[in-house]
Amino acid sequence: MIGKRVGGRTYYYLAHTGRVNGSPRITSQRYLGTAEDIAAALDGAAGSPDGTRHLAFGDVAAVWSTLERLQVRSAIDAVLGSRKAKVSIGTYFALSVLHRATAPGTDLAQWWAESAASRFVRPRIAAAAVRDDEFWRATRRLTRPQLERIEEAVSARVREHLGEPILLAVDVPNFATYAESETAAASPVGLSTVVTRDGAIPLASAVYAREGAVPFGVAADRLASRVAGPVTLVFETGQHAQLDLDDGRHFVGALPLGDYPELLTRPASARRSVDPDRFAGVTALDTHAVVSGVTRRVVLTHSAKLHAAQARGFAQALSSATRQLDGLALALAAGTNRRPREQVLTEIARITRVRWVDRVLSTRLTGTRPAELRLEWRVDENARSRLDEDYFGKQLLVTDHDWPVADVITAYRARYHLDSTFRQLNGPFVAASAPRRHWTEHRIAVHSLVSVLATAVTHVMRQEADRAGLDLSVRELLDLLSRIGETVLRYPSTGGRPRTRRLLTCRDAVQQKLFDLFGLDAYAP
Repeated sequence: MIGKRVGGRTYYYLAHTGRVNGSPRITSQRYLGTAEDIAAALDGAAGSPDGTRHLAFGDVAAVWSTLERLQVRSAIDAVLGSRKAKVSIGTYFALSVLHRATAPGTDLAQWWAESAASRFVRPRIAAAAVRDDEFWRATRRLTRPQLERIEEAVSARVREHLGEPILLAVDVPNFATYAESETAAASPVGLSTVVTRDGAIPLASAVYAREGAVPFGVAADRLASRVAGPVTLVFETGQHAQLDLDDGRHFVGALPLGDYPELLTRPASARRSVDPDRFAGVTALDTHAVVSGVTRRVVLTHSAKLHAAQARGFAQALSSATRQLDGLALALAAGTNRRPREQVLTEIARITRVRWVDRVLSTRLTGTRPAELRLEWRVDENARSRLDEDYFGKQLLVTDHDWPVADVITAYRARYHLDSTFRQLNGPFVAASAPRRHWTEHRIAVHSLVSVLATAVTHVMRQEADRAGLDLSVRELLDLLSRIGETVLRYPSTGGRPRTRRLLTCRDAVQQKLFDLFGLDAYAP
């Protein structure tokens, strides 16, 4: 141990010596502190912190690591050119994406104070600069063409990371609902986007007001002009009637099951397992059917998981309907009803007008005068069995591609992955955090771009986890990472500033695999 005299105080180091070129030299040294520090450690004070703080680490570090690998900040700043500012717009967008992915709905400044990001984001940023108002101030002059170029620049980095992906055009009509306050009128918007088939990673997007929106096919053509390569249209049940499937565009979409009864009654033995690793419990019948007057390739899928979920949902809906009918029947039997027959019939229709319930539930209202009305109902068990056998768990897809069935299903499910992530990032609606923030068209465009970029980054992460053998949704992935927290231990001062020690929470096998996958050791304290 050696001591160094600085400013009238002695600071001690644990030194190791060795011979270098034949001469003794100090090869390494470790700072121990002052004599008081050493004494306090020996007395056990170092083992007794007087306070702790817990900071978000795992999800924040993993998303930031992905942002840095994709070079999102530099891509955005390159688009906008050099600007004299303490915090560049590229950095503001990166921080906003990081915030949206890991703590949506919270105040930006509060999130910054409660996360470990301030420790590893470089260059260092003053806390006063990480505020919602500062973000909106920095982005207030961005034009729509600039926002599109920002998205295209980030998409180019993503595509460099992915290679040359197969592209899909997907419509998300329930992207977000913006509200000024609890009493202000809501403004629902949809999103048309081009995504990768594998991973549903957004590359180009456009928000639209739900009222007066252009047809999906037109929006898809506009987006296709912003990306290189062919784009496949992915559409939902009912949208095929609005599209021309013979206009030369590739497509994957869903058809109404009830329009093809001959396929629904095919036995389960006609279906084959799709891919046990990618789609556990999913079977499919790959065949042909006449769609819009033309014989096309169709794929009838059955998911055991979807079947179970729909059966549970139907049982709950049927139980609710029968309870309401029982209550109505008892009220009518009491002979005190004053409502005319038409109103009671309307009430019965409201109760039974639930998906599939009206297929198995029949009612009979007798009497003409209000006090004489009586209600009977019954469940057709044969119809219930046919519903379970013919409909639950099934989807009917149509495509002009010769892709393997697994890839057809992957393409169609891109919409569900997007919808799930957008709901996670935006919540049921997006409310203004203060009266002065009005959801103008510009603010909606900026906010939507942040959501799309956050979705792109988290879907890249999900795809990387999937390739590492971890089948996780974005929500599951971020939840596992968020459980890796950083605890800051604060020890009593011995004359100088209070000492701190930082520790990460223990990790299970899956968390450790994610820790290594996203290189979090580089951000660990």
